[in-house]
Amino acid sequence: QVQLVESGGGLMQPGGSLRLSCAASGTFFSLYVMGWYRQAPGKQRELVATIGTNTYTNYADSVKGRFTVSRDNAKTTVYLQMNSLKPEDTAVYYCNAHGTRFVAGTDYWGQGTQVTVSS
Repeated sequence: QVQLVESGGGLMQPGGSLRLSCAASGTFFSLYVMGWYRQAPGKQRELVATIGTNTYTNYADSVKGRFTVSRDNAKTTVYLQMNSLKPEDTAVYYCNAHGTRFVAGTDYWGQGTQVTVSS
């Protein structure tokens, strides 16, 4: 069982920066592909970024060059650095852990953290 707790959301002006954190409890953190997803009001949840067990990263086109995902396996935490924020980045951001190898087939979600970009 993995529990995920996001933090770092809030209100920011356009052009500003925020860093989200997702602290994971449980074992085998290094075996999980960690991801950030977001859901805006009235829209489906969408992928923002993922970071693999080998630290390979993948980004949605809408955030490439502005957002950076990273992980610290020693701290069992994944981060999302968000720069040059735009109003369209406003959403609830969710952390996801997708199991690989002998924890394959497991998927966990955090409770979400609100990010609002507005002047």
